[in-house]
Amino acid sequence: MTTPRPPTRVIGKNSEAAMDRLVNTVRPYAWGSTTAIPDLLGTAPTGEPQAEMWMGAHPGAPSRLARGRLDEVIAADPVGELGAATVAKFGPHLPFLFKILAAGAPLSLQVHPDLARAREGYAAEERAGIPVDAPHRNYRDTNHKPELICALTPFEGLCGFRSAPATADLLAGLGVDSLKPYADLLRARPEEAALREVLTAILTADPDSIAATVTEATAAADRLGGPYAPYALLAHHFPGDPGVLAAMLLNHVRLQPGEALYLGAGVPHAYIGGLGVEIMATSDNVLRCGLTPKHVDVPELLRVVHFAAGDPGILRPEASGDGEEVYEIPIDEFRLSRCLLAPGATPLDLTAPGPQILLCTAGRVTAGELTLGPGESVFVPSDENTQVSAVCTDSATLFRAAVAI
Repeated sequence: MTTPRPPTRVIGKNSEAAMDRLVNTVRPYAWGSTTAIPDLLGTAPTGEPQAEMWMGAHPGAPSRLARGRLDEVIAADPVGELGAATVAKFGPHLPFLFKILAAGAPLSLQVHPDLARAREGYAAEERAGIPVDAPHRNYRDTNHKPELICALTPFEGLCGFRSAPATADLLAGLGVDSLKPYADLLRARPEEAALREVLTAILTADPDSIAATVTEATAAADRLGGPYAPYALLAHHFPGDPGVLAAMLLNHVRLQPGEALYLGAGVPHAYIGGLGVEIMATSDNVLRCGLTPKHVDVPELLRVVHFAAGDPGILRPEASGDGEEVYEIPIDEFRLSRCLLAPGATPLDLTAPGPQILLCTAGRVTAGELTLGPGESVFVPSDENTQVSAVCTDSATLFRAAVAI
């Protein structure tokens, strides 16, 4: 990590606001790529996985700036840093966490609760006296965790349930006798009921029996390739894991750079590989379906999952007319936009009444008086009277994470 530079004072129309360069922590989760984040940052790989670079005030790895840790800076003056409207709506905390995510191997198959269930689940586990850091705890806070992933490179993942007839055809095509009852059920029952029954059967089956089915299905997927290749890859990372079969119920998605997925409450998903920027509401609430050695609470999972099949809904940014492209999503905790900057263009006005994090992913961008290269970011406190603009001397890409207020 580099040493934080002194804060730059960006002079606005009527006031001043500190725009601070962020020093961010890279999390070394085992599934991380060893090269993607170093390549973006222009640093030498360490040989260890580098999975996520966190930008924000999450207490697990808060960004640092010259004024101190971002979570502590915000706690010292919530209204000054976040703005009165943000504090009134979300409390005295930055309501989003921004990341660069580099998946070199598949992540766990998971789902997140809605706000009501997060609050109920957290209260129930508190009453039961389950420690917040216990491995079998589901709810570590009272918040929901909607998230958005936007591809920087070709990105592969799983998102939401495929239609029941299409999944029945996929399973039948493997030619594995022990999968036939699932395929038959998907054809015979109403779709949502069928998806629930099949997922329940997979996750509650005898471990030895389901492991044998996964092994047989893996061999068939390896032999057939094509649409089965992603599930064969999952099986090689998680041999015998029932999550491999659960994953076969989901849409396989390939994102091109600039395309995104929004993952709302109850939508099962997993990332398979690629580099992207991710933004989410600040929460650690995850219910896992498989592809992991961690705790899988099947009854609670089934309360949270939405068994609705459909298109995963790839998002493409909507041009706003001023060079900023916005990813339209149905929540307020965060707003993500992409700015494709050209040399000589009119400076892009990024003034906002709420807090922002600006991240450069290509080229070099001057924001206020700070110049950012790939992988560098700044925190912009709330101040609707301060002019914040971005320009570049060559083509550049800037992502803007803000609060939708």
